[in-house]
Amino acid sequence: MPAISLRARVFAGVAAAAVIGSTAAAAAATSKVDSTTFQMFAQTSLVNCLAPSPGAPTPQVRVTVDRGDLNDTATVRLRGFKPGLGFDLFTIQHSPQTATGARDPNPSVGLAWYQTDLQVGQDGTGHARIRTVLLDQIFGVDKDVSLAPTNTFHLGFWFNNPSDAASCGFTGSTPFNGEHHAGPLAFVTRPNAVTNLGPLCTDPSLGNNSATCNP
Repeated sequence: MPAISLRARVFAGVAAAAVIGSTAAAAAATSKVDSTTFQMFAQTSLVNCLAPSPGAPTPQVRVTVDRGDLNDTATVRLRGFKPGLGFDLFTIQHSPQTATGARDPNPSVGLAWYQTDLQVGQDGTGHARIRTVLLDQIFGVDKDVSLAPTNTFHLGFWFNNPSDAASCGFTGSTPFNGEHHAGPLAFVTRPNAVTNLGPLCTDPSLGNNSATCNP
């Protein structure tokens, strides 16, 4: 059997290490979940303005987000709503509800990105699909106002028409629609009890005092 030179053995070892490293990197890159499904939750003070009649079950909202190579696809499904309602959906930085559904001491939603309108049909259902970067990476940045990269891992939607929430005690308007004359926040996601991150983060990294999301 011919002897193998030291140079050949070193080259073979380097090549093998490179293959193993590439395989590990590829595995890490594909280890993220392909899809995630989660609920959104009503603002309890507004349930009677969302349900088809007083005392009816609380309407339900389910969101499925499928990861893509270049962007992601979110499908939002509504059921059990009062027919004819319209809403405006945003990705937001912060939820005014805690993981248990209690009111967060900070009621602000922080940074918000307008994503789509939602419309409830005569059967009390509605759906919309959005396609953009969502899972683990969605963020906004603005150097002009010194806004550092800020993730928006929550979803929330607002009444499009302020008068639709008037019977629940709402007055005035909010800026959360295309005309900047919307009603109150109707539904929102809740943070994870462990990470305190929104459901659009599927790959959290736990630190000593807080969690971040692996992009």
